[in-house]
Amino acid sequence: MKPVCAALAGAALLSASPARADKQVSVAYTMPMHINAVVDADGCENSPGPQVTLGGEIILGGLDARIILSNNQKGTHTTTVVAQYDLTLLPDGGKIVIPKQPVLGGTGGNPHIYLQFHDGKGGDLSQEFYLGRCVQGLRISSDVINEAIARANVHTEGCSNHPGPYITLGGDLFLSGLHAKFIFRNNVKGTHTAEETRDITIIRD
Repeated sequence: MKPVCAALAGAALLSASPARADKQVSVAYTMPMHINAVVDADGCENSPGPQVTLGGEIILGGLDARIILSNNQKGTHTTTVVAQYDLTLLPDGGKIVIPKQPVLGGTGGNPHIYLQFHDGKGGDLSQEFYLGRCVQGLRISSDVINEAIARANVHTEGCSNHPGPYITLGGDLFLSGLHAKFIFRNNVKGTHTAEETRDITIIRD
């Protein structure tokens, strides 16, 4: 997955300001995610249904930042000196482990099992995947888009020194919710279908 680049424009003006106060810059963006989910099931023939456990990992898209230093903010000088520095805030391919979470089905023994990812607010993030019957091995991979906010805290020192200030960048990353919905059906064709759903929170909003 290709990293997203966030230009921290507010950081570009720090060298022109005599104040030493830290600056905070926030940017909203969409983060690509790849989910490798592993689903284990046991008690497939039991009533009222099997116990299914979700695990696996989430691979995150990266996030880069560009800090721009300029000696001219308003265009009052004929000569403008610009320097820019690219930083990796979140390496591409970083992983979040999905903690194993069990859910109990409720449509009788050996149901057809489906899985769908959503944001917890009524928005679907993926299609409905058919995993198979309970007694089969269950595994799925899916690409989703998660709404994220990156908040950078920019600290500067030595603003009057030559050749320029020393800048430290830190901050936080906020992800929107990611849920997994299991759907248990006793009939894949939709005739005389009994259906139960169970929801799991993977990432809290």
